[in-house]
Amino acid sequence: MQAIIYYIRQLHHLSGVKLYLNLFGMVISGLLESSAILLLVPMLGMAGIQISGAGAGINLPVFSFLTDLPQSTVLVMVLGAYVLIILSQNLISRSVAIRNVDIQQSYSRELRYEVYSELLRSEWSFFLKKRTSDLINIMTTELARVLAGISSFLQFLTSLLFTLVQIGFAFWLSPSMTLGVLVCAVLLSVFSRRFIRKAKKLGSRSSLLGKMYLAGITDQLNGIKDIKSNTLESSRLAWLHEFTAEVKNEQLDYTRLRSNSQLLYKMSSALLIAGFIFVSFRFLHAEGPHLLLVILVFARLWPTFATLQSLMEQLAAVLPSFRQLQQLQAECREAAERGQTEGAETVAPLKLRQGLEARNVNFRYQPDHPEYSLQQVNVFIPANRMTAVVGRSGAGKSTLVDLLMGLMQPESGEILADGRPISGERLLPFRRSIGYVAQDPFLYNATIRDNLTMIKPDASEEELWEALEFASSADFVRALPEGLDTLIGDRGVRLSGGERQRLVLARAIIRKPSILVLDEATSALDTENEKKIQEALERLKHSVTLIIIAHRLSTIRGADQILVIDQGRVVQQGVYGGLASEKGGMFSRLLGSQEEAM
Repeated sequence: MQAIIYYIRQLHHLSGVKLYLNLFGMVISGLLESSAILLLVPMLGMAGIQISGAGAGINLPVFSFLTDLPQSTVLVMVLGAYVLIILSQNLISRSVAIRNVDIQQSYSRELRYEVYSELLRSEWSFFLKKRTSDLINIMTTELARVLAGISSFLQFLTSLLFTLVQIGFAFWLSPSMTLGVLVCAVLLSVFSRRFIRKAKKLGSRSSLLGKMYLAGITDQLNGIKDIKSNTLESSRLAWLHEFTAEVKNEQLDYTRLRSNSQLLYKMSSALLIAGFIFVSFRFLHAEGPHLLLVILVFARLWPTFATLQSLMEQLAAVLPSFRQLQQLQAECREAAERGQTEGAETVAPLKLRQGLEARNVNFRYQPDHPEYSLQQVNVFIPANRMTAVVGRSGAGKSTLVDLLMGLMQPESGEILADGRPISGERLLPFRRSIGYVAQDPFLYNATIRDNLTMIKPDASEEELWEALEFASSADFVRALPEGLDTLIGDRGVRLSGGERQRLVLARAIIRKPSILVLDEATSALDTENEKKIQEALERLKHSVTLIIIAHRLSTIRGADQILVIDQGRVVQQGVYGGLASEKGGMFSRLLGSQEEAM
């Protein structure tokens, strides 16, 4: 329940007076809806109109003037008042409904922005520990359930207030019968606690099934090429058939729970009303409008208890979603990057003048894990030079580069740019000075122009083509039917691997970064285009600091410095010719293995 209160407080902080006005409006609307019927009978009774053989009815002084008027006039006045009450109730309901949507949508927008903002500000290491589909599930399904739960909570408050007013009105009519109803309601609520506990369990099961479904579908769509090429369609359909059976059973269990709960309240309501009518008529000798009012009041009062029970079950069912969202936000805050601020696009990028340095760096992804990914790393990367990082798979190349880019912080030691630590207020300017090209190029499902201008929104047409020329992409972009405005599909699927890699390179270049990091950026290129880009990088390395993770050692002959990493340590450092000549060294062994493979 604490998780629900946390988000309700947020809603209160955002909405303020509007929330109270809406709650008050909903209560007034409910009262008017009831009074349209509840006040009609005594008003007619005061007018002397016979109801089921009844007499004058209940003595309400406020309506005493009706007895002096003609019956037809009284009827017109009473029915007019009835219509006015109904009109007022509907106008208030309309206003409340519109304002309610405004409050909920404003809060929905604010909450989604807050959660996603905290998610984006988390350190890179946070995402390495999380499954993407789980984060998507929380940001979509679970967050939607949280918003639905908040709506249910507001309805619960409204129903509770309305019920209290109804109880007060019932006490005015018949204290003894009202106490009897309340005693029955308390006893039934104690018995109904098991429904709430079961609803909570079903809510946890529903959240788990939702997470499993999204994870499975995401993995399969990402690997659709493997599924098609290995004819795995039948096995994937079998998984879905089995999974949907579990979903069906879960939904049936929840429907049975709701139905059993409502059945209990409806049957008890019928028995209670029948019992009250019998007691009122047989022992209390109630008759006429009085008896009719008692029936009407309690016929409306008891269903409100059923409504409260139903809303409590709904809240119990979505409680796991509240906890998941709150836990995610807490984890994001704990993993928040230091130095991240609003308006990052206005921060001026840092200009690297001397170089980058890793000083006594130790790093491991799990603090309690005995093995380090990097140990006692001491390297200096000079500015405006090309530095290559090589080593076997799993040696720690990408980890070192991630630290050098400021994506993660070392467990001990420090990363320095121009002799000063990359932390605090310097982190964001430093990050904005970097252009990065991953081995697995990622492009958004948008146009080529959109993919380039998201890095530099104010880029001119000339700058776009300049970046494409540098990345040997201009010719194939010009050949496309719509040029820069061509849609490239999900992750750039409509382009070849080499074309995607060249576009990502152009996107990194368009910012004109001070540091350019390439993670085997030419691996998907043909020999001709690879040669062109190598030549461009040679020209670029005197004005930009180049850091290249290389698997094909032939591509780094022109590097000013090569760092050889093995088992998290820098075991060799030098230029291509000198390292190749060191017989028995790691670099010469790697070079020999590649020559044998060719």
